[in-house]
Amino acid sequence: QVQLVESGGGLVQAGGSLRLSCATSGSIFSINVMGWYRQAPGKQRESVATISSGGSTDYANSVKGRFTISTDNAKNTVYLQMNSLKPEDTAVYYCRLTQRSRQYWGQGTQVTVSS
Repeated sequence: QVQLVESGGGLVQAGGSLRLSCATSGSIFSINVMGWYRQAPGKQRESVATISSGGSTDYANSVKGRFTISTDNAKNTVYLQMNSLKPEDTAVYYCRLTQRSRQYWGQGTQVTVSS
């Protein structure tokens, strides 16, 4: 099985920074893409940032220039560095792994940005 565990969420003042981590484990053989998604109350889950096995990245327009996705292969971990946080970034953030067209999700970590 594949397991994803997010950490690093919390409460932060607007303009502050957080770094989310996603530790991966289990039957991981061929990763196509890793990504971060978020879901605010009453809204659909949306893509925030993705990184392919080749290192290509994509970001939602709302976070470009503020968020950075990266990986540490030695630690089997994916990160999301979030800078210049805004109240609209408040959401539960989820890590997703795509392998052979199968999608696996972490449990989510809450990020709350206050004014």
